[in-house]
Amino acid sequence: MPEPFLISIVDDDQSFRDSMRRLLRSHGYTVAVFPSAAEFLASTQLPATACLVADVHMPAMTGAELYQQLVATGHAIPTILITAYPEDGVRQRMLSLGVRGYLHKPLDEAVLIDCLHRAFARDRTPRVAP
Repeated sequence: MPEPFLISIVDDDQSFRDSMRRLLRSHGYTVAVFPSAAEFLASTQLPATACLVADVHMPAMTGAELYQQLVATGHAIPTILITAYPEDGVRQRMLSLGVRGYLHKPLDEAVLIDCLHRAFARDRTPRVAP
């Protein structure tokens, strides 16, 4: 049974956000979606987010930059980065910085769900929306 945590999706591709929302809701998760890192950072959902799934390649602020800003500002949210353009150097660097997953599009549903389970297993503190 999924944990009662909020998963926030940040991706500039609306169709991907919509499909991720449907997929994760079908697995029983609560989901919020954002078209940009800036909108996520400005949202009231930030403190309640238990896991972040962000695209690596986005305009203005990449998923990697978003993760690094979150850590620098004391929001160490378990983060899974996704990309259609995997780069092994970026993958290694981000994993060494603490990202919980670096997945390739198109996503394998089972791999994503397993990655979420592992992220939640490492961070057992529920975050409740204000």
